Amino acid sequence: MSKRTATEVQTASTSTDYEPRKTPRGSGSKAEKAQNDEMGEFEDGWEDEFESDEEVVEGKDADNDDMEVDEEVLPPIEESEEKPPAPQTYIPGVHKLAEGEVLEADDSVYLMRHGMNVNWPSLSFDILRDNLGDERQRFPATAYLVSGSQADVAKNNEITVYKMSSLHKTQRSGDESDSDDDDEDDALDEDPVLEYRSIPHLGGVNRVRAQPLPASQPLPPVSQPYFVASWAETGKVHIWDVRPLIEALDVPGYTPDKSRTHTPAFTINSHGRAEGFAMDWASSDANPSSLRLLTGDIHSKIYLTTTTPSGFNALSNPFVSHTSSVEDLQWSPTEPMVFASCSADKSIQIWDVRSKARKSVAGIDEAHDSDVNVISWNRSTSYLLLSGGDEGGIKTWDLRNVKKRGATGAEPSPVAAFTWHQAPITSIEWHPTEDSIFAASGADDQVTLWDLAVEQDDEETGAMDDTPEGGRNVPPQLLFVHQGQKDVKEIHWHPQIPGTVISTALDGFNVFKTISV
Repeated sequence: MSKRTATEVQTASTSTDYEPRKTPRGSGSKAEKAQNDEMGEFEDGWEDEFESDEEVVEGKDADNDDMEVDEEVLPPIEESEEKPPAPQTYIPGVHKLAEGEVLEADDSVYLMRHGMNVNWPSLSFDILRDNLGDERQRFPATAYLVSGSQADVAKNNEITVYKMSSLHKTQRSGDESDSDDDDEDDALDEDPVLEYRSIPHLGGVNRVRAQPLPASQPLPPVSQPYFVASWAETGKVHIWDVRPLIEALDVPGYTPDKSRTHTPAFTINSHGRAEGFAMDWASSDANPSSLRLLTGDIHSKIYLTTTTPSGFNALSNPFVSHTSSVEDLQWSPTEPMVFASCSADKSIQIWDVRSKARKSVAGIDEAHDSDVNVISWNRSTSYLLLSGGDEGGIKTWDLRNVKKRGATGAEPSPVAAFTWHQAPITSIEWHPTEDSIFAASGADDQVTLWDLAVEQDDEETGAMDDTPEGGRNVPPQLLFVHQGQKDVKEIHWHPQIPGTVISTALDGFNVFKTISV
């Protein structure tokens, strides 16, 4: 992000798109508000430049050099050699915007950046696997995702499957010698394409999670289900089959069977009327159809739902060790019977579903100074767990140091801790393949990318200490700060497009890939 005066932004000869920028409250135009009401539209990425043609007027006596000119009416034009000030990098918590300044994204640090407006805000979404291959690096990109809405009234809510295609590279290549780069540059002005299919959902959607599919497994054929679970504010957890909706986006003329898509395949009623936010799927690579779904509610209870040859089975006995709302759940990536949870009681608990007592087997009782909002289990280094708290802190835990229940000794200390965010952490997730990299989002309107493997050199220490009065040092592990969205709720790395992050906020979705990851 860079900062400029509002005058400079208004008088720039070109406008670099729908880029995120912060403006004072009440400064949005009616046109902008109308645009936010449009569902399923990408914002224009590159506006065309317009230059007014100069009017050339030839007088009747063009050779008359003695024409009198009133210099008071037409004062002499003096060309100024003074260049406008260069944009400055804006660092949250270090710099402050002066009156009349706005934030403007620096597209030179993004390989790709697109924004999408929606009818209703979405608290949660998940990325759907596709058949386009893994480790995709070339542009334009295509991504599928599923989200749930937070509408004005319960009956207006929906579960929506999106197909985002023609996601072109938005950074112009500096080396024009490569023909492939030239082709990509020529496509920069092409608009992304957004298609979607929706199904009605009674009540606002607190969280959405898609059934996990092994990386080596393609998308199941349309005759087989692809399940998505939604945590509703009504206290129910619905399981939907979205595979026909994906088919309708890919195959022209295909019409989904409403009896299959518009009715839940199963509804979990174990939580009564207590709503919740915590939810996570697990499956066995050996048997992907053997699914397990954990759901946690605001009354501190966690329930397990499994699958049998005849369908889903919601177990009636809850897991109970938390004393307040369960905020997040994560299955172990290596131990199929083990999961972790975090809660508003400030703790992180480790559980074994085989335990008849339905109590946690280990835990960190004072993981944060406030509510623990989110956790993420590292899939490559399975003893590392990330947590984000209501105080804005991010911590990395070595689970080998967590004491078992009944054991004596001091509470473990985090192996890394960061206090960069200035508001509650709303989402956190390890990179799917790089075990030292993670992303986080906060209620301070920031999405941050981190690398725990980065260490600060002695030569850099002095430069990092040179911050404005009242500012703070930038952690060397902080790779990137993405801004421009309001009230960011959830983020995910795309597992098939390395380095690509998708985020949802009050004002819609962002899809971006930086030069840092």
